[in-house]
Amino acid sequence: MTLAESHEELLVKTYQPPVNSGRIPSDKKPWITSMDEYNSMYKESLDSPDTFWRKMASELVEFTKPYQQVTSGSLHNGDTQWFVGGELNVSYNCVDRWARDTPDNVAISFEPDAPGGKRTVTFKELLENVCRVAGMFKTLGLKKGDTVAVYMPMIPETAYVLLACTRLGLVHTVVFAGFSATSLADRIKDANASVIVTSDQGLRGGKLIHTKKIVDEAIKLSGDVVKNVIVFERTGASDITYVEGRDVMWGPLFKQQASYIPPVPVGSEDPMFILYTSGSTGKPKGLVHTTAGYLVGAAMTSKYTFDLHIGDVFCCTADIGWITGHTYVVYGPLALGVTSVIFESVPTFPDASRFWQMVDEHKVTQFYTAPTAIRALRRLGDSYINCCDLSTLRIIGTVGEPINPEAWVWYHYVVGDGKAVVVDTYWQSETGSHIITPLPFATPTKPGSATLPMFGIELAILDPADGKELEGNDVTGVLAVKRSWPSMARTIVGDHDRYLSTYMHVYKDVYFTGDGAMRDSDGYYWIKGRVDDVINVSGHRISTAEIESALIVDNNVSESAVIGVEDEITGQAIFAYVTTPKGVVDSEEVKKAMIQTVRKEIGPIATPKRIIIVDELPKTRSGKIIRRVLRKIAAGEEDQLGDLSTLADPSILDVLVKKVRAG
Repeated sequence: MTLAESHEELLVKTYQPPVNSGRIPSDKKPWITSMDEYNSMYKESLDSPDTFWRKMASELVEFTKPYQQVTSGSLHNGDTQWFVGGELNVSYNCVDRWARDTPDNVAISFEPDAPGGKRTVTFKELLENVCRVAGMFKTLGLKKGDTVAVYMPMIPETAYVLLACTRLGLVHTVVFAGFSATSLADRIKDANASVIVTSDQGLRGGKLIHTKKIVDEAIKLSGDVVKNVIVFERTGASDITYVEGRDVMWGPLFKQQASYIPPVPVGSEDPMFILYTSGSTGKPKGLVHTTAGYLVGAAMTSKYTFDLHIGDVFCCTADIGWITGHTYVVYGPLALGVTSVIFESVPTFPDASRFWQMVDEHKVTQFYTAPTAIRALRRLGDSYINCCDLSTLRIIGTVGEPINPEAWVWYHYVVGDGKAVVVDTYWQSETGSHIITPLPFATPTKPGSATLPMFGIELAILDPADGKELEGNDVTGVLAVKRSWPSMARTIVGDHDRYLSTYMHVYKDVYFTGDGAMRDSDGYYWIKGRVDDVINVSGHRISTAEIESALIVDNNVSESAVIGVEDEITGQAIFAYVTTPKGVVDSEEVKKAMIQTVRKEIGPIATPKRIIIVDELPKTRSGKIIRRVLRKIAAGEEDQLGDLSTLADPSILDVLVKKVRAG
């Protein structure tokens, strides 16, 4: 099939995996090559889970103390445990054993913000660097169980920090270096992080990011929690503020440390990291991931979803501040001894060939990025791809949100030349690793469908009204998981009741994903998006309540209602309706000020695409905002508003429609 075929034919085509394509080297037989193999392994993972997970753990992870029990607990009680009683060390599994077996293999290949500055770090070098960072932490008095906050750009040193934390049994909490000082302060306080690691500045798309300045502001807002700040000299800026007795420069301290520090044994269920994700209450949720189960899930899905082998070069473009960066930039590939590419820049700097030049330069074999980037690059044309050699690509993946079929087809045929397999993955911060994904040389794929469940994942489609499971195919409802799996988050830091009420008790005896889904006539899953008040912008989940709270900080906002609307590039975009105090003029200047408030309070990722200033918001007689009405109006579907019997003042609807249409 070629792009000359009709658009309709391409979109309805079921794509058979190209097992015999020229993209599979003779020395790398795929791990799974047929649906029979997948079905056999999947059946074992459900019918004999202890046997299956023992096998996975023994193949993928080295324990220093054997575990006594594969799993215990239940979803309902929220007390799931995996590989109970065992001990291991993540840093050893990701670094030491490869420094021993393949010391000269490249562990990290770095693509900096400015093109042409590629550098590589072997596993032998990675071990020394991680140990020196661990020595820095020990010098500052950190001990097993303490928490380190990380606010860093996408550089190899960020990976060193994470791996050094796991080496000593420290808990890390990485905060995306695009969040504001206020958001950073909230996370520092909630995690009780006594040390924060940052850089003097960051670089992204040719622009400076004043990371140290943001950290200084965050510390002022977080009280006396932070005792020390380690500052990596990314740009060598001379004008950063240095606080005597608190701030420590990376360079001098790093050089003083020993080149080897032994890894500390860590319990299977000891916390490994805290990662914050948006919640519908407006207060971010600090998800706690534990050690053994997370590492097994990260390694297993990296191996099978991307068919990773030693010698491969894996590039995930996600920021380490998100779960995708944790699992598929750092822990998954390195646990398998595979080269991981760390990308500091943006897809269009200095032009739209940047991704593809990187693939060419680093000889990337597996590439993993967001549908947002794919859609944006598709609009800019094929010429940026045609100048690059992408023949090393075997697998090209998507992550963060559903990919529309048109972008899928372009990705497969233009980027992948019809030979690289597309893996459209579905998972969440809470799941830790993929829960629905095709396996590249086994699963026939459909553009836009995440296809079938990963091993050990038993899915259910529920009726949203009563929670009853909808059996069979051709059903649509809310997506749930019926049994626990190793890499799932165990709790919300400091608030286990919220963990239970958010995930485990919405419907009986299942994990509730918060997403709608459809299971088609072939049993394939199609993700329909959030059913709660969380917007997915370019794969970043942002709470509507958090944005509404940020808008209220602006003195010109009396009340706000934020919704997500479909967007061709970002998947969803932020659409805000606000009311203002008497006398405030509806002007672009006022709206720009509101946007700046949101950017300051949360960060640029939460920037509203549109703000509509209105006199009133649609409410019930009891005062509750009817957001479904706002969604319909924003989408241009004002003729489909449904039941309005509870609306206190129907006359405001015409005004809202006119405002939105006026742009």
